[in-house]
Amino acid sequence: MNKKKVLLGIFLTFILGAHSLLSAQTINRKAVVSRHFIQSLEPNLEIPLGNGEFCFNVDFTGLQTTRGNTMAHWGWHSFPLPEGFTNADVPETGTLQKGRNTFDGDHSFPPEKQALQQWLRDNPHRADLARIRLIRPDGKTVMPQEIRPISRKMDLWTGQHTAEFELDGESVRVETFVSMDADLIASRVKSNLLTEGKLLVSVEFPYPTIRMEAWSGKFGPNSRHETRVLPGNSTRNAQILRKVDDFEYLVSLQCGENSAFQIDPDSHALTISTDGELCEFFCAFHDGWAKIEARKQVFETLRAETARKWETYWRSGAAVDLSRSKDPRWKELERRIVLSQYLMRTNSAGSYPPPEAGLLGTDNWCGRYHGEMIYWHLAHYSLWDRQELSDRALDCYRKNLPVARKLAAQLGYAGAQWPKCTGPEGRTAPWYGNQVLLWKQPHPMIFAELEYRNRPTAATLEKWAEILDETAKFMASYPEKDAEGVWHLAPVMPPSETGIVKDSVFDLAYWRFGLRLANTWRERMGKERVAEWDEIADHLAPLPTHPGLPENETVWLHSPDWINSYEKFNWEHPNPVGVYGMIPPTEGVDPEIARRTLRKVYETWRWDRVWGWDFPWTAMCAARVGEPEIAVDILLHESPRNVHDLRGVNANNPCPYLPGNGGLLYAIGMMAGGWDGAPEVDREKGEAPGFPRNGQWFIKAEGFKPAP
Repeated sequence: MNKKKVLLGIFLTFILGAHSLLSAQTINRKAVVSRHFIQSLEPNLEIPLGNGEFCFNVDFTGLQTTRGNTMAHWGWHSFPLPEGFTNADVPETGTLQKGRNTFDGDHSFPPEKQALQQWLRDNPHRADLARIRLIRPDGKTVMPQEIRPISRKMDLWTGQHTAEFELDGESVRVETFVSMDADLIASRVKSNLLTEGKLLVSVEFPYPTIRMEAWSGKFGPNSRHETRVLPGNSTRNAQILRKVDDFEYLVSLQCGENSAFQIDPDSHALTISTDGELCEFFCAFHDGWAKIEARKQVFETLRAETARKWETYWRSGAAVDLSRSKDPRWKELERRIVLSQYLMRTNSAGSYPPPEAGLLGTDNWCGRYHGEMIYWHLAHYSLWDRQELSDRALDCYRKNLPVARKLAAQLGYAGAQWPKCTGPEGRTAPWYGNQVLLWKQPHPMIFAELEYRNRPTAATLEKWAEILDETAKFMASYPEKDAEGVWHLAPVMPPSETGIVKDSVFDLAYWRFGLRLANTWRERMGKERVAEWDEIADHLAPLPTHPGLPENETVWLHSPDWINSYEKFNWEHPNPVGVYGMIPPTEGVDPEIARRTLRKVYETWRWDRVWGWDFPWTAMCAARVGEPEIAVDILLHESPRNVHDLRGVNANNPCPYLPGNGGLLYAIGMMAGGWDGAPEVDREKGEAPGFPRNGQWFIKAEGFKPAP
């Protein structure tokens, strides 16, 4: 072979290799994220800065001058018990009910204990830890109408928020971020108003409230809590003990050069002043009050460390780029995807499952988390290959196991019944629906399976073994067998919470899935299957159906109790679509009935009377049954309950509704990454299993784990 041919061969090899490399190149993740930086001058828009465990919500001044809460997953407070009650009166399980559930409900709180019942509904609750804002030297508030906003930018790639505005004819610039390694706020305020002594930074500590307001606390003089500077501090560095009833925490404050603080313990507030135009401060929050060795912070060093951690997050796990799509809706869908990743990382990656409003503020359930909503907050991490971000929160099952066992025994069942609307104490809130809302019960099965697919190890099997056994024991003890040998779930409140019925469609399917998986788990560990679990799974009542189409073909109903009117219950959560979307195929589930049900729900449901996660729930079913057009359409449905505001939060629900954001990420994980048995697609052509293959969508996806 002559030299020219050798060189030509090398050249062709290089060209072909380069072409192959280009066609397989990774997503430009920084470009995707940067397209959706939050830039808005909306005065009421709070943006969360957080690390998953701790969240500092900032207004358009970059602090909390007009609104915003500071919350942590460890920050739990309880009001004193009502007069006449002691700790001995508080049921450890949260309910006084004894014996099995019945259709006529729970009347276990007599009139003389109504005050205790209300206390149990309100406590514990997440506490607003502090408010940090700009004030006048005389202590007066800087009012929103006095501020002329100039620019505001939330750099998602670095986690830094920058606000510029004009006050009293002078410019003010505020840079703020939260450390990814500590529950610490760092801020730099720059303005001539600081030099002139016309502007101060105020750090104020409240007595907690449970109202959804601009700030969830009562500020000012109040003898019900204590704010004390510990000995051995200076005017630039201090550790402040906070005692609020039985809740105690420590705040470490460090001021930058030329700055100092003064404290007014009676008003539970301190002010930071400076003799220059620059005021830097660091405010760290610690669970408990044992004195912590302060680490001297350097603003630029900490900012660089935080930026590196955020970049690591964005470069880890899965990613999706929709920018080569022709469908004009691609950018809004991609915006929701990117911002949802940011929101879940700041609010929903901590030591407990988040409440529905995350750490954005107090919600209708006092900041406690719901057993059934744990799935919508945390399951997506498995598909996005970020399993580790759900580990600490999912430890709630281990922490709550002792109380869950006591709850099951108190109600006459075996195993462990998982609570609803709970905090770190593990008790259920005192509402009868919490006992009959059963679809939270099999969640540990699906979480265990999702983790095992990512970590197929003996350690994973051991981690979940006791939890799954105790979960399955309860599930086997709940149904009752009729004379024909059929096992029935009754009473049960379906996910829609529109009544207490018998044999709701989603619960039957999820029950069968859970019992099967519990036995599969035992087999993986070399244990024998539990025959009773298989017996019940084999003979559970069939899924209720109804002739619901013009051709008289069957679709799934909520339950047999509603057999005469499908349309009467076409609002709230569309229970039937979860059977073949969230849940993988199980016995007794006909894919064709699933498809017809999906179409019936899509066409007839009252989408203005649903909740935020119902849209991704329906999209998951649409993808699995081969209706990708519906999957995309429902994710972007123009319903008031499907709005994602300027920061990406699923809005117009009873509170800022993060289950809608977590659900969106799970649905996208399925649609872009696939699922077991998903159709084969040509990735080079931008095809994805759950997106339309009509030339309008080009999906560039990487790093996803297929759903079960």
